[in-house]
Amino acid sequence: MFRKITLTAVSALALTVGAAFAAGEGPAIPDVDFAHEGPFGRFDQFQLQRGLQVYTEVCSACHGMKFVPIRTLADEGGPMLPADQVRAYAAQFTVTDAETGEDRAGVDTDHFPVSAMENAPDLSLMAKARAGFSGPYGSGMNQLFKGMGGAEYIHAILMGYEEPPECAADFESDGYYNKYFAKGAIPDSCKDEHGHSTIEGSWIAMPQPLSDDQVTYADGTAATMDQMSMDVSAFLMWAAEPKLMARKEAGFVSVIFLILLSTLLYLTNKRLWAGVKGKKQA
Repeated sequence: MFRKITLTAVSALALTVGAAFAAGEGPAIPDVDFAHEGPFGRFDQFQLQRGLQVYTEVCSACHGMKFVPIRTLADEGGPMLPADQVRAYAAQFTVTDAETGEDRAGVDTDHFPVSAMENAPDLSLMAKARAGFSGPYGSGMNQLFKGMGGAEYIHAILMGYEEPPECAADFESDGYYNKYFAKGAIPDSCKDEHGHSTIEGSWIAMPQPLSDDQVTYADGTAATMDQMSMDVSAFLMWAAEPKLMARKEAGFVSVIFLILLSTLLYLTNKRLWAGVKGKKQA
């Protein structure tokens, strides 16, 4: 039995994660324990459903996911919505038919709409495009357990809005200070004599998109800012890597196969050469 979620496209606020986060630059992104992380991690179906709701009610007014087919919402390892809910979700969008040129209600074989604003980035691959971890978390064996931190980066940006630091008291900007956004404007008053920033983060054009109780979860989960940020970050990770679970399973099977093959080769080699190695030379 799947939990039902009512999905509507409302709200004028938008989710964005801005410019690329280069490895080794910017503030340290806090680590978050997402269910999908690690070699045996799996996406939480109900968290993905909640994340879809946050995306739909908060983010989709400006941001699209043009590379994600709506039908994948029913796939194994994803939100796993029932087929009738997927069709109902698709029908709320208006799509221009490529053959007739006429507008029609969306169907489940359509993709999510494109971004409604010209400067609003598409979120289809955002969790893969933003690396939250560098150094030991962004390379080597630690990727196996923590990944690149794309979901953590999105979560950090959504939770990173704060009052501007004192050095920016006279700074006039149309943006908003975010302690985890590394590629925005920084006033000269917050730089040292070499022009390097003396503060964490910078100013981002997007206002804080989330607030407590902004959505009402059908499963009764408290809709705190942190919870909504976690949910939509996990959902965007799934959107960017919908086959992540299948890849993990295939990798696990491959490792087991290689271990068995190596063992058989070792035993075969030992048996073939046992007689030769056991003979004493005159």
